[in-house]
Amino acid sequence: MCRVNQDQVLRVVVAEDQTLLREGIVRLLTENGIEVVGVAGDAVDLIRKVGAHRPDVVVTDVRMPPDHGDDGLRAALQIRAEHPEIGVLVLSQFLDERYALDLIGDNARSVGYLLKDRVGDVAAFVSAVRRVAGGGSALDPEVVARMLGRKRRADPLAELTPREREVLTLMAEGKSNPGIAETLHVTVAAVEKHVTRIFTKLDLGSEPGEHRRVLAVLRLLRAG
Repeated sequence: MCRVNQDQVLRVVVAEDQTLLREGIVRLLTENGIEVVGVAGDAVDLIRKVGAHRPDVVVTDVRMPPDHGDDGLRAALQIRAEHPEIGVLVLSQFLDERYALDLIGDNARSVGYLLKDRVGDVAAFVSAVRRVAGGGSALDPEVVARMLGRKRRADPLAELTPREREVLTLMAEGKSNPGIAETLHVTVAAVEKHVTRIFTKLDLGSEPGEHRRVLAVLRLLRAG
């Protein structure tokens, strides 16, 4: 369950072993009204800082000490399991859809996976942090495109029109209906109609509204 309301200052723990990048992320967040309550240079310290500060969101790199493998991702999975109320945004140097799928698991709430290059787009990066804190998802467009490009033996999304697939892809990236409308240069009402049809075709009509979006994203990512 999301703990964050619109008037609350977000509290974040940042984990990154490269000092300059870590300080850069901290500065970006701070300058945009987000409080950084802890920083960590390795996965062990990340787990410790999360337990001590109980932040709203964790921003962590995939590859970190002590083993310099996917320690950051494994720490993120542990945090999601032990503290489901905390949002987790993972940054990766390389595109690897397996990391994204492992991170999401069976729950696309309060989770994000972005390539590190996205940090340079400050507005988009800060928006992703806030979206994850609010219980939403933020998936890198390149990761979503890679998943959509896989060959599928049985495609549960086969009934969707090309436009509906576009809308669902943008939903997976974490865009709201107004954000989708702006991207596709259509009205919000048109997007709402597409979203309703997507829910109907995926047999998600009886679920609560926001939960349906999460379930639809999971259907997209796990198809095939």
